[in-house]
Amino acid sequence: MIVTLDAKRRLTVPEGLSPALPGDTFDARFDADANELVFRRIAGAGDWLAVLSQCPVSMGDLPSRRREPASRRRF
Repeated sequence: MIVTLDAKRRLTVPEGLSPALPGDTFDARFDADANELVFRRIAGAGDWLAVLSQCPVSMGDLPSRRREPASRRRF
């Protein structure tokens, strides 16, 4: 499929070509050897709770925080 650059230097991708949604983020690179533009979709933020559940270390195994304030150095 051929897409054309408009006067504002934008490319419009037909809806049937990619299941992208407005607001999706892409990484664009120019390959000088092949003389082509390469677009790769960057994964969205995702669900932070799902990422936390995949963490190999449980929250109980983390070292505790210091409760006392940091002491001041004397020079």
